Amino acid sequence: MAMGDKPSLSLISPAASARMAVVESLMNLGAADIKGDGYLTHVKLSANWMAAVGHPGEGAALYDAVHAIGMELCPQLGLSIPVGKDSTSMKASWANEETGETTSVTAPVSVIISAFSLVGDVRSTWTPQLRRVEEVGDTVLLFVDLAQGHKAMGGSALAQCLKEIGNDVPDVRDIQIIKDYFDALWQLHQENIVLAYHDRSDGGLLTTIAEMMFAGRCGADISIDNIAGSTSDALETLFNEEIGAVFQIRNGDRTKFNRCFATCGPPPRLITTIGYVPSTNKQSLTIRYNSKKLVELDRGAMQQWWSSTSFEMQKLRDNPACAELEFASLLDSADPGISYKLQFNPANINLSLMTTFKGLVNKPRVAILREQGVNGHAEMAFAFRAAGFEPIDVHMSDILDGFSFERFRGLAACGGFSYGDVLGAGQGWAKSILMHDVARTTFEAFFKRPDTFTFGVCNGCQMLTKIKELIPGAEHWPTFVANTSQQFEGRYSMVTIQDPEPSVFFNGMSGSSLPIVVSHGEGRAEFSSPAALQSLNDSELIPLRYIDNYGSVTENYPFNPNGSPQGIAGVKSRDGRVIAMMPHPERTLMADVASWAPKEKLDTWGQYGPWFQLFLNARKWAD
Repeated sequence: MAMGDKPSLSLISPAASARMAVVESLMNLGAADIKGDGYLTHVKLSANWMAAVGHPGEGAALYDAVHAIGMELCPQLGLSIPVGKDSTSMKASWANEETGETTSVTAPVSVIISAFSLVGDVRSTWTPQLRRVEEVGDTVLLFVDLAQGHKAMGGSALAQCLKEIGNDVPDVRDIQIIKDYFDALWQLHQENIVLAYHDRSDGGLLTTIAEMMFAGRCGADISIDNIAGSTSDALETLFNEEIGAVFQIRNGDRTKFNRCFATCGPPPRLITTIGYVPSTNKQSLTIRYNSKKLVELDRGAMQQWWSSTSFEMQKLRDNPACAELEFASLLDSADPGISYKLQFNPANINLSLMTTFKGLVNKPRVAILREQGVNGHAEMAFAFRAAGFEPIDVHMSDILDGFSFERFRGLAACGGFSYGDVLGAGQGWAKSILMHDVARTTFEAFFKRPDTFTFGVCNGCQMLTKIKELIPGAEHWPTFVANTSQQFEGRYSMVTIQDPEPSVFFNGMSGSSLPIVVSHGEGRAEFSSPAALQSLNDSELIPLRYIDNYGSVTENYPFNPNGSPQGIAGVKSRDGRVIAMMPHPERTLMADVASWAPKEKLDTWGQYGPWFQLFLNARKWAD
């Protein structure tokens, strides 16, 4: 799925605005391996129209925009728009209570396009992240100009910054070149040579390259000799928002890249070499024309400019100290980024243990426990089923009605927002256990059985720590309270596993560091006393801690997303049979749903990612 929108262009040309919205969605979608052998036959569009049809001229403008893509562009591209919606009252009027003067605001005609397609190989999806020289060797940046040299500035971000609108706007001037481009993209996906990709859109070519630098924490040395007529043409060259894209490939792959475009009969100067990525210690954007340096901008400073509006809002909305820490972290050019440093091989373990467990007829039962508002039960059930368990959906109402865990080996308390967290994170869920005689007895008996395990994640973790009086060996556990940032944190954070052998859940994983999904508003561990924290440390009952990208346990935001002391991300009972952790290992069980993983590792892991090991360990222990 990808989206496209160009509302600012409709102030000048509603038809061009609609056409560019469609093509922008396609340019974004092209980062994926679209099925269809280079054609757009599998792509479907959804169009959300907005207009103030009661305002003079806006009804006609809406007609022009709809006709431009519904009757012309999309049929010529072989695209259909089977679904969408409209909002035709995009005008607000009100009277000043003191003066009686009427004021109105009218939104321009606009369409938001959502493009959808089947994907051939999800691992072939490109991202804007520039790859570093130290990682992939010498590379080159190639610019593909689908506008064939046009540089209309109307409706651009630069024009808006200068409080102008303009007269000429970017447009789709050649339908066939768009079709040929997607044929070339399909071939590039098959060749597997593209390292980074970003379409030229809002902000123009300079912004495109800057965003690629931000994603890769590296620099770019750019020459505009072959795309600018002169230095006076530099602004239009760097800031026009016509159709185009930037690719990063290895130096040695230029011939293959050009060959993919050969069937298009590319017009002159369609593909231009514009620069390269220097060594990581030189993180700046350098723009040259005829060997003359026009500008040199530091990556960190640019990224702070780019983030400044969000930063100012964050300071007002969140804990300002956390906002300051995150903003300052943008300047760290040595930051290596997230990484996988594993003490085990997911590929080997997947192969051996999956082969063993798939053939079993009698599979241990795991209760996938949920309460009103819990939403992570399907993912959790999938994780345990994949590891060779028989997951059974169990609602708290079943427990209150007398449901027994007698035939279960495992219990998994899932993530979500029980009772909407209105009673405090996990508090209502815990009270429904502690204050109900049947439920209390049921859970207490299960925890005391030496042949059982319990796994609580996120909201389930919060609940378990609030019923710790029922769990043997959990007396010094913390409770989890509001994040230091004062906001819900949805991130992909680094953690380290520190759990001595033998371990029910982390067997063979100790010493590993890797990213994990974080999704909570109340994940900061709070202890009843410093002695309780010291006791957990001394007993080695803290198996999971947040670390920064350098691998050090941290309390600093945003690497520690909630401010837990000593980076605490999870705790365990004294015998290791009960684990309560705030992050979500079940949400990246499949290797391909990780927010990021290096392709070379994906190619060796197979179907499942590293966090699958946790569930396989539980299965091996229960065998």
